[in-house]
Amino acid sequence: MNAENPSGDNSIGPEENGPDGSSDMVPRFPQQGFAPNHVDQRRRWVEERTGATLTQVGTFSLDSQQMRGNIENPIGAVQMPLGVAGPLLIHGEHAQGTFYVPLATTEGALVRSYERGMLAITRAGGAVARVTMNENRGSPIFTCQDVQRAYELTQFVQENLTSIRAQAESTTGHGKLLRVTSRLIGRDVVLDFCYHTGDAHGMNMISKATDAACRWIMEHFPADSFYVLSGGSSEKRASGMLFAGGKGKYVTAGVRLPSRITKTYFGASPQQLHNMWQRTILAETSIGTIGYNGHFANGLTALFIACGQDVANVTNSAVGVTSFDITEAGDLYASVTLPSLTVATVGGGTAGGTSSECLHILGCQGDAMAVKLAEIVVATVLAGELSFGAALATSEFVNAHERYGRNRPKHPNDQ
Repeated sequence: MNAENPSGDNSIGPEENGPDGSSDMVPRFPQQGFAPNHVDQRRRWVEERTGATLTQVGTFSLDSQQMRGNIENPIGAVQMPLGVAGPLLIHGEHAQGTFYVPLATTEGALVRSYERGMLAITRAGGAVARVTMNENRGSPIFTCQDVQRAYELTQFVQENLTSIRAQAESTTGHGKLLRVTSRLIGRDVVLDFCYHTGDAHGMNMISKATDAACRWIMEHFPADSFYVLSGGSSEKRASGMLFAGGKGKYVTAGVRLPSRITKTYFGASPQQLHNMWQRTILAETSIGTIGYNGHFANGLTALFIACGQDVANVTNSAVGVTSFDITEAGDLYASVTLPSLTVATVGGGTAGGTSSECLHILGCQGDAMAVKLAEIVVATVLAGELSFGAALATSEFVNAHERYGRNRPKHPNDQ
């Protein structure tokens, strides 16, 4: 069962005619319509229906047959400007060396800003990056007749974990069930099924495996009902639970920046950067933000789009902490922690077209590369935090956007 398309196909019921007697359903065609001629016909149908001209949408290099499983009712592809930032020197367990990072965005000044941070990191000797946890979870919720029965379910799960694991892993050759933990909420129980998913994001894999395990539980324990997706996993949701990890890769990067580096590349002293960090923490704390950062979502989104990641996972991936400290020697030690970074190098949108090429730029195509990608991502985010923080500390933020981000309607006062 596909977590985001439970019916397993494109069927949404019988076709109905619109008010004029013609079908108002988007054409589906045999085999779900991924053949090039079907894609073209569907796009022309949309043009006729809407009056739009879709020349650019229809100009793409992707193999439409390879879109199967990634999208329904395809009519072409969208295009985003793609830039590259670097050099970025990383000392990771998996990512070692100098990298040039592809970023897809329409926000002027973004790539230049990240590149400034990368250059400072590199000239300072590079960032250290480490992945300390690598797993994903699904969280079904069971309803029982009362609190006692719900408590008994939590015990039943632990006593029968071997059988539950066998049921879950029978559905996949890649996913491994690490453990199941329980959260009692009145007469309901949220079960957190924690998996190792290899180099895939794995939510469809997890959902299928968890569904099989839950059905086995229902056959052997008198629970009333269950829902395989409860929202309790924090999938594509921001929550405090993400800080404990377990929703992707728990990854951290840090760099020591001497005063000569911060002044050369940022025009600011370590103390100025630290002062900015302290003041903005106060502001973010006052509004109840989850974690603290300058603009995690900017770099994550640009890199996710470029490399074929599930962009909605920016919601959980962007929960984290940026820290600026002053060392005894007066240097700036900057670090970023992303406790629930969800990235993949196989499956989803990683295999075809430009996504594959961008992963190739990073040396992160295919198996055994997801942890390497995670270390590159967190080091990239660190670069963005440094440059963004410097722009605030030196009051150059607005001017930088004026210089690099001027693709906008002409204003009468513009020179």
